[in-house]
Amino acid sequence: MADEQKQDRNSQESSHEAEKVQQETPVIKPEATQASVEQPLDEATETSTAKSRGRTRGSKNIYNGIVNILATFNNTIVSITDTSGSVIAWSNGGRMGFKGARKSTAFAATTIAQDAARQAMAHGMREVEIRVQGPGSGRESAIRAIQAAGLNITVISDVTPIPHNGCRPRKRRRV
Repeated sequence: MADEQKQDRNSQESSHEAEKVQQETPVIKPEATQASVEQPLDEATETSTAKSRGRTRGSKNIYNGIVNILATFNNTIVSITDTSGSVIAWSNGGRMGFKGARKSTAFAATTIAQDAARQAMAHGMREVEIRVQGPGSGRESAIRAIQAAGLNITVISDVTPIPHNGCRPRKRRRV
């Protein structure tokens, strides 16, 4: 019995608190809000139209391009640009769902190159020049995947930077 009375009191107190909250909330008149809001909205629409004039993402119909393959020991990154250097499509190991040591495998490089090639072909790209950089294991497999995806390869060049006695290299691995 005592527990039931306590519950009744608690429920009555909570209902009284809810009524107080409803009474305390101010009533907003629609006329006042329209007059005060109209001026900032005009400024906001002007700025939003200025922002919308920026870059649009549509189909671009680009026929020639450059495929840059960066094959490091830990990952493979493929970026496809137009002839002026604007990036059209890109992909890497993390984007394709590979983690850790799997990003540096030849299979990952194949998947990465296929994904980037599909994106570029969606923009109308047909012929590409390939530039390979780095000592990673995904070099050849990425080139094969781009060719298998249907892009015509015109030139393959190795642009790996080679020092002419520059910085001291990393220590040799002893296995």
